[in-house]
Amino acid sequence: MSTQDSDALNQRHAARMQRKKEVVDAKIAAATDERGVIVITTGNGKGKSSSGFGMVIRAMGHGMQTGVVQFVKGAFATGEELFLRQFAAQCRFHVMGEGYTWETQDRTRDIEKAAAAWDVARTLLSDSAIGLVLLDELNIALKYRYLDVAQVVADLQARPPMQHVVITGRGAPQELIDVADTVTDMAVVKHAFQQGIKAQRGVEL
Repeated sequence: MSTQDSDALNQRHAARMQRKKEVVDAKIAAATDERGVIVITTGNGKGKSSSGFGMVIRAMGHGMQTGVVQFVKGAFATGEELFLRQFAAQCRFHVMGEGYTWETQDRTRDIEKAAAAWDVARTLLSDSAIGLVLLDELNIALKYRYLDVAQVVADLQARPPMQHVVITGRGAPQELIDVADTVTDMAVVKHAFQQGIKAQRGVEL
């Protein structure tokens, strides 16, 4: 590329970025509402819980009190649990599940465990001192109708106005999506497990 062509490319880039900055700055100026938000990460792709735990750590970095309720996982300790239990004063960590549904194979017990987990979640959702609550794999409990989605939505809407809630798991129900502020659908492009690679510490565990 000649110097002249390079200079022209740089000028076009600068002009595009200036236009983009004007658009972004206008959107930032227009976003004046400040309140707690509901964030849902769903879909079949990897990274839903990882994203949720990243938000817990981000909130803790800002000095916020946090709470975690895991609805399905629990058969083995994850790296997130091992790490966050070192910060018990700032993160209330509750593992309420007994393993994936295809492992437990007991719908009645799964329903009982989900109800107990929601009782804990409701306590966190009523505490204005907690700035962010992660409800990990709640979508799975709702997908299999272990919990009443209408009651879940009502409890979410009754939470303190500045409290943020992050919900993960495949198959988020439409009723939950409707009341959420941010929803991300994680899509699968490629996964190591499909190639016969077992779950690895620090990646899946």
